[in-house]
Amino acid sequence: MQAKIEAVLKGHREAFDNSFGPAKLADLSEITRQLLKSLKAGKKILLCGNGGSAADAQHIAAEFIARFKQERQSLPAIALTTDSSILTAMANDYGFERVFARQVEGLGRKGDVLIGISTSGNSKNILEAVKQAKKSGLVTIGFAGRDGGKLARLVDYCYIAGSDQTPHIQEMHTTSLHAICEVIEEVLFGA
Repeated sequence: MQAKIEAVLKGHREAFDNSFGPAKLADLSEITRQLLKSLKAGKKILLCGNGGSAADAQHIAAEFIARFKQERQSLPAIALTTDSSILTAMANDYGFERVFARQVEGLGRKGDVLIGISTSGNSKNILEAVKQAKKSGLVTIGFAGRDGGKLARLVDYCYIAGSDQTPHIQEMHTTSLHAICEVIEEVLFGA
């Protein structure tokens, strides 16, 4: 059992090493700049994902709304994954591919940011949300894995975790998003 745990952790270390080299850090820095620009302009952040990525969307929205490491003003963020009435109505009436796009249409305003999280980069409902966000004038950011999939080619900015394994991609997304949250807090509210 210990050998298996060591193997899993070795995979995590390899994913970490592949996910945070100079080019990937440059991508994260640019994403952080864009988020700061929108927040300073009084805009909001919308987040969406499926499964574990839905949990990441909710987790990061909570970091912005509540706090990350320090007591400070709440920052505007909405996880599009949390309202069961909207999700079930949308899936029933429009199909699951539109569950996030329709919310972006109703909630998103020019200059807001949409963060779409998809380990494969090919989740249809995330791609549809990004297409709607572009129509509505939102800045679009993707978090993906593997080769980035269609998401990497569709969004304005993309971070691609350096792994082909879904659990490790999700771990890198959480680590990346936590780093972004910390930098945003420090820039907006001081260290």
